[in-house]
Amino acid sequence: MSTLLITDNGPEIVDTTPEHAGEGDTLLTVSHSSVNYKDGMALAGDKAIVRELPIVPGIDAVGTLDDGSLVTVNGWGIGEKRNGGYTEQLRIDADKITRVPERFDAWTAAAIGTAGYTAALSVVAYERFSAHNNPSGPVLVTGATGGVGSIAIQLLASRGHEVVAATGRVDEYGDYLRGLGAADIIDRFELSEQGKPLQKARFAGAIDSVGSTPLANVLAQTKWGGVVTACGLAAGADLETTVMPFILRGVNLVGINSVDSPSEHREEAWNLLAESLDTDKLATYTETVDLEGAIQAGADLLEGNARHGRTVVKI
Repeated sequence: MSTLLITDNGPEIVDTTPEHAGEGDTLLTVSHSSVNYKDGMALAGDKAIVRELPIVPGIDAVGTLDDGSLVTVNGWGIGEKRNGGYTEQLRIDADKITRVPERFDAWTAAAIGTAGYTAALSVVAYERFSAHNNPSGPVLVTGATGGVGSIAIQLLASRGHEVVAATGRVDEYGDYLRGLGAADIIDRFELSEQGKPLQKARFAGAIDSVGSTPLANVLAQTKWGGVVTACGLAAGADLETTVMPFILRGVNLVGINSVDSPSEHREEAWNLLAESLDTDKLATYTETVDLEGAIQAGADLLEGNARHGRTVVKI
C-alpha cells in the first residue's frame, strides 16, 4: 500500500504505515480523494496550510466503513492539521463523517469533493438569505472555471437562476461555461481594479471564491437586498470596501466555512447536490490521476495551468 506524504524534502510516495491513518474512533477505507487549491498549497509546503511535517495531504476522503456504507469526509482539518485522504485508510471520529447520497458512487463523490460541497453550501446560503428580499436579476459566479465555480454554475442554473460567469479567458472557456448553464460571460478584469464604493447595480447576488478587490466590486454592483456569499481568497484575503452597499442597498455578505460547517449543514448541501447536480456534465470536466499525478495536478493549480474543473485522485 502507498501513501502520499509531505516531508521536509517535499511530497513523496511512501509505503503505508498504521500511523498514516491518524487518530479517531472510526476506520474509513479510502478509495478516492481529489485535488483542491488547498491541496496544491499543501503539496508545495505552504506553511499557511501545513504547519507540521510530515503530514498526509488530501482535504477530501471518500471510501467505505466496515458495514460497506459509502461515506465522505470533507474538511475538519484533514490534510492540514492532521493526516488526510491521500492514503488507503483514515481514522476519524464518527461525527465527522457524512453519508454519501445513494445517487452518487465513490468516484462521483470525490469529483464533487470539497469544491462541490462548498459550492452547494454557497447556493443553499444564497437561496436562504435571498428568499426574504427576492432580488431580481442574474447571479454572478467568480472563479467560474474552478471547481467551486463550475459546480456553482451548474447548481444555480438547474435551480432556475440566471447565471453570469466571470473568467479571465472568455474566448477559451466561453463555450464551456455556457455548457454548464451560464447565460452570459464577463471578463474578470472588469472586477480587478478598485472601483467606487457604489457602482451600477447589476447582480441579484454572487457566489464569490476569489475575495479581495473583485469581491469589493461585486458588493458595489449588487442590487438592493442582494446576497453575496464568500468562500475563498484566490485573489487575496484583504477586502477594501465601505459600508455603502450594506447600509444603502441592504446587501448581505454571507461567509461560507466548509472546513468546520456542522453536520446538518453538510447534509443539506449534499442533499442539494443529489437533487440538482448533473453528474454527466461533472464527468466531462473531471480528470482522474493516481497519487503521483496528484503532485503535478497540485502544482498546475497553483501555477494557473490547470485544466478547468476537477481532479479525482484514485488511491
